[in-house]
Amino acid sequence: MEFTVGQIAEVLQGTVEGDSSQQVNRLAKIEEARAGSLSFLSNPKYEPHLYTTEATVVIVSRTLELKKPVTAALIRVDDPYTSFTALLEFYQQASRTGKRGVEEPAYMAASASIGENHYRGAFSYIGENCEIGADVVIFPHVFIGDRVKIGDGTILYPGAKIYAETVIGQRCTVHAGAVIGSDGFGFAPQPDGSYRTIPQIGNVVLEDNVSIGANATIDCATMGSTIIREGAKIDNLVQLAHNVEVGRHTVIASQTGVSGSTKIGDFCVLAGQVGMAGHLTLANRTTVTAQSGVGKSIKQEGVLLQGSPAFGLRDSLRANAIFRHLPDLERRLRLLEQNARPPEKP
Repeated sequence: MEFTVGQIAEVLQGTVEGDSSQQVNRLAKIEEARAGSLSFLSNPKYEPHLYTTEATVVIVSRTLELKKPVTAALIRVDDPYTSFTALLEFYQQASRTGKRGVEEPAYMAASASIGENHYRGAFSYIGENCEIGADVVIFPHVFIGDRVKIGDGTILYPGAKIYAETVIGQRCTVHAGAVIGSDGFGFAPQPDGSYRTIPQIGNVVLEDNVSIGANATIDCATMGSTIIREGAKIDNLVQLAHNVEVGRHTVIASQTGVSGSTKIGDFCVLAGQVGMAGHLTLANRTTVTAQSGVGKSIKQEGVLLQGSPAFGLRDSLRANAIFRHLPDLERRLRLLEQNARPPEKP
């Protein structure tokens, strides 16, 4: 795919400095770019590369003052990083989802409906009474159970499994191997020590612009819905249990596990391998560092948590600093105790 510098600037609502008719056919890092490439500059430490890059065009800030002449055309925007991200999204949509039509064999129930300009890969399955929007991309070996609803522009990568009754919004991405709507871990202990399965009759709801990573698992609710709200990003290998709610634009990194009925607020960050107990509430803009264990609700917004059990980041760092010096502190305490002893009687 080729675009002119002027076309790209129009998409980004930027201003061109240089030849707007030049053709661009690839994206590249500024230090590695060659002719025909588009790059961007947002981190000041990479500015020296701006004056030596072979890129055809570079996205820069409107406020950047050049220290030397540049050979590349410039597209000036308010935020180069955000603009380049938008361009990557556009490129991904154009390059990865260009397929249209139906490959054989693929199955769709007669009672299901699907919008225009869709793609259904070989061995994909769509169950009874599904409602699927326009421009949806369903890669091979995707399973979509009965009565599922999927909004316009959503992408389901190979091997994704969407259980019955799931609701997926517009422009969502579900990566390979993800399982949406499997049973919650609900078992009632019996007097004889065995467990009786509690039927899980709820569903999962993904609102618009949600991303689900490869091999992530999101359990259906016991009753009601497990909800992933607008713009949330779930990494690979994340487990979200029944009736969990994830707030808007919250990000959850790999190998994190969230127990049942926990509610995570908007704009939160859960780093890798975080564990959360059940029936908790995490306030908006909470950040939990990697390998932390959260065992109580956090009601104050904007808190940084660390440790297991997790507590305030500053207190955790101070505690860790003291912990590292415990052997030395013990030695000094013993010396103090010895010096404080009264002299032995003759």
